[in-house]
Amino acid sequence: MLSTGLPQGAVPKLERPGPLRERVYEALLELITTRALQPGQHLVESELAGHLGVSRQPVREALQRLNTEGWVDLRPAQGAFVHEPTEEEADQLLTVRTLLEAEAARLAAVHAGSPGVQALEELCAEGEKAVAADQVDRAVALNAAFHAKVMELAGNAVLAELAAQVDRRVRWYYTPVARQRGRQSWIEHRELITAIAGRDEQRAAHLMRAHTEHTRRSYHERNGT
Repeated sequence: MLSTGLPQGAVPKLERPGPLRERVYEALLELITTRALQPGQHLVESELAGHLGVSRQPVREALQRLNTEGWVDLRPAQGAFVHEPTEEEADQLLTVRTLLEAEAARLAAVHAGSPGVQALEELCAEGEKAVAADQVDRAVALNAAFHAKVMELAGNAVLAELAAQVDRRVRWYYTPVARQRGRQSWIEHRELITAIAGRDEQRAAHLMRAHTEHTRRSYHERNGT
């Protein structure tokens, strides 16, 4: 078994055009955030290069960038490893996420029109189907899309920019608890849609705050369940 231990079909296609180093970086980041590459996993340049069909140079550059951004740890004489987030790191990020998304939900209740509400309902229906079919990766992707849509409906570019900075890491933390949160997460999404559609900004903010807090708590309890 390769040190990278990638599941069958996990390696994303390197999209063209664009600089090769950028495409390799995005491919590796996607593998990390979806946990195809697990926290603590040894990353061997030659094996990753083989998986992606590239030389070792762009892989090395991507690993250095990922190290700078906190996704990968470079250890002297040992090599590269996927970063293992501490409980404190996760807590701090998920707490910031709660602040950003509660405000986004409040603003969405102020600004969202019928097309926006309909888009949320469609995403929610797809998410419910994914949970029912136990399609965890799809449920995670749809969860991210739902929250991104709420952020878009908020209509605040600065808030959206800040949220985008934490979005990838939120997905990273959400993946291991997605099955545990399961159907309940989408029940909470339904309640949020009702508040947004009813233009009840305070209830929308309250529901989003409680929703993201449930995810934060689930993350910390994941090893005990």
